[in-house]
Amino acid sequence: MERNDIIDFKALEKELQAALTADEKYTRENAAKLRAVEQRVASYEEFRGIVLASHLKPLERKDKIGGKRTVPWNCHTTQGRTSLDETTDISQEKTLLQPETSAEFYRDWRRYLRSGPERYQALLQLGGPKLGHLFQTDVGYGLLGELLVVLADHVRLADRSLVLGILHSLAGTGRFTLNLSLMSQVERQSCRGLFQKLQAMGAPRPVKEGLSLEERGLEQPGGLQEEERLLQELLGLYQVD
Repeated sequence: MERNDIIDFKALEKELQAALTADEKYTRENAAKLRAVEQRVASYEEFRGIVLASHLKPLERKDKIGGKRTVPWNCHTTQGRTSLDETTDISQEKTLLQPETSAEFYRDWRRYLRSGPERYQALLQLGGPKLGHLFQTDVGYGLLGELLVVLADHVRLADRSLVLGILHSLAGTGRFTLNLSLMSQVERQSCRGLFQKLQAMGAPRPVKEGLSLEERGLEQPGGLQEEERLLQELLGLYQVD
């Protein structure tokens, strides 16, 4: 057997585990959505809360009466950590975000990217094509709104083309229209604000001497026109008035 034909079982195991984790998350959240619909919840916030808490497990009798707790109630937030784990986290925070699956993105987004600027830079680093590949099946409940809020809060003129590309890729993911309809009022306002900023960035403006092509807003022939065409398409896809 040639060297290139050797199977990397560790990589396969890692990929399988990530796929199983993502599938488990999807199944769990989908079941929570169905329960929320059957319960006829009174508001979107209540519906959102049920789905986001779908990973929590009810307390057992021994937990309620003060018995020794061997399993954490919320395994997503109260896992035991060692100094080695903390050191690993610090070193990973300093590395570039390189998720290979949607499950790895969820993990890194929650665990390592704590601030808005960090999350914004991570989205730019990954870019539209990579994000579209990661979430080709589904962006995941609640995440689409978070991504739009981050983009709205930190978008810059120099990043306009990249942000449009990210928005275009997200619009092509599975169940996009459903995820869009489940966004909160605050997330919808951020979405409108994001597109207002993108429209303002495309308005004619005087060019200052000494600026790079990127800072001038992509003055390459046809570049700005193509961006404007894409922006108009995205306005419809994101249902922005």
